[in-house]
Amino acid sequence: MAQFGNSVRLLGDREFAALAGTAFARSQAYSTILIALALYADLFGTTGFIEGLFGTAFAVVQLVIVLPLGRWVDTGNAKRWLLGGFLINVGVFVGFALVDSSVHIILVRMVQGLGASVLWITGATVIGEISPDDEQGRWLGSYNQFASFSSLAGDLVGGYLLYAYGFSETYVVLTAVTLAAFVLVFAFLRDNPGGRKDPEDAGGVETFRSLLGLPMLRALVFFRFTFSVGKMAVIIFLPIYARTTFGISAFAIGWIMAGGKATKALTQGFVGDLTDRYDRTYLFVAVGALLYGVGTAIIPLAAYFDGTVAPVTVSYLGDSQTLGGAFFALFAAYSLLGAADSIRLPASMSLFVDEGEAYDSVASAMSLRSVSWKVGQVVGPVLVGTTMDWTTTETGFLLAAGFIAFATTGFAWQARGAHRAARDPGPAAPGDD
Repeated sequence: MAQFGNSVRLLGDREFAALAGTAFARSQAYSTILIALALYADLFGTTGFIEGLFGTAFAVVQLVIVLPLGRWVDTGNAKRWLLGGFLINVGVFVGFALVDSSVHIILVRMVQGLGASVLWITGATVIGEISPDDEQGRWLGSYNQFASFSSLAGDLVGGYLLYAYGFSETYVVLTAVTLAAFVLVFAFLRDNPGGRKDPEDAGGVETFRSLLGLPMLRALVFFRFTFSVGKMAVIIFLPIYARTTFGISAFAIGWIMAGGKATKALTQGFVGDLTDRYDRTYLFVAVGALLYGVGTAIIPLAAYFDGTVAPVTVSYLGDSQTLGGAFFALFAAYSLLGAADSIRLPASMSLFVDEGEAYDSVASAMSLRSVSWKVGQVVGPVLVGTTMDWTTTETGFLLAAGFIAFATTGFAWQARGAHRAARDPGPAAPGDD
C-alpha cells in the first residue's frame, strides 16, 4: 500500500493529475462499453463472427491511424490532440445511445477506436516525456494504475448503471466524466507538452525503420503481434460468454471484470518501481504474459463449475443476485489475468519509451507499440469468434491461450538475445573513442 501512496502523491503534480483524469475517462468508458456489447450481443442474437467484428471494427481504424498519429504528436501540439480525443468520445456515447442493430454497433465502434487511439497514444506519450528521467517507471506505472482504477469503476458503476437504468442514462454519465477530464487538461496541462521531434529532421518511414533496427524493440513488436490475438479475444468474448451462455447480469459481469481490474490497480505502481530497480526489465513482460496464458486457459472451466458449485444469493440495495459456479470460475480467471497484466504492462511501456528515446521519437515508438497490437486485435476476435461458431466457445478460448503461449516463448528467446547484445556490444572498431 505504500507504493499506492506514492502513486497518490503524484496527484499533487497538476499536470500528472490532469493526465490521470485522461486515463480515468478513457478506461471507464472502455470497460463500461465492453459490458454493453455483451448486452447488445444478447439483445440482437449475434453470432461469434459478428461479435468478433465488435472487436475488429474498433481495431481496424486504430491500425490505420496510429502510425501517422504518433508522428503528428511527436511534431505537433499534444494538448490539442488530447482535447480533440475527448470530443470524439462524447460523439461515441451519443452514437451508442441511438444504435438499433449490430451494424450500427460496428460503425460506432469504429469511431470509438479513433477516439481511444488519440487519448491513449497522446496521454502515454506525454507522461513519458514530462516524467523525470529517474522516475519514468513510477510515472508510467502510476498512470496505468489510475487507468485500472477507472476500469474498475467502469466495471462496477457502469455495470450497475446498465443493469438498473439502461443504455441512455449510462452514456450520460460517461459523457459527464469525459467533459470533466477535458476541463482538467485544458486548465492544467502545459501547452505543447512533448513534441520534441523536428518535422524536418526525418520522415516517418525513416524514423520507424531506425526504431525497428533496435533488437529489443523488434522483440517487443513481434510479441505484441501474436499476444494480442489471444488477449483481445478474451477481452471481447469473456463478457459475452458470461451473458449469452450463463445468463449472468450486467452488474455481475462488472464484478467479474472488477476482479481483474482490482489486482491490476493495486499492484501496477509497485511493479513500476521494480522496473526502475532491475536491469532485466524484459523478464517482467515474459512472466506476466505466461500468467496471462494460464488465466486464459482456465476460462473454459466455467462450464464445468456451473453445474458443480452451489449457487450463492447476494442481496444489495434492495435487490439480489444469484451467482453460480460459472461466475466464480470466471471471477478467478479474470483476477489472475489482472495480476498478469500488472506484471507485464509497466515494463512493456518503459521498454518502448527507453527504445524511442534513442531517436528522440517516443511517440513514434509508442505508435509502433500500438500498431503491433492492432494487427492481432483486428484478426484475433474474428478468428476466435469463427472458431467458436464452428466448434465450441471453450475451444475458442483454448485457441487464444495457444497464441499467448507462442508469443511468450518467442519473446523470451528474442529479448534475452537483445539484452545480451546491449550489455556486450562487442569490441570497438579501430579509431572509435
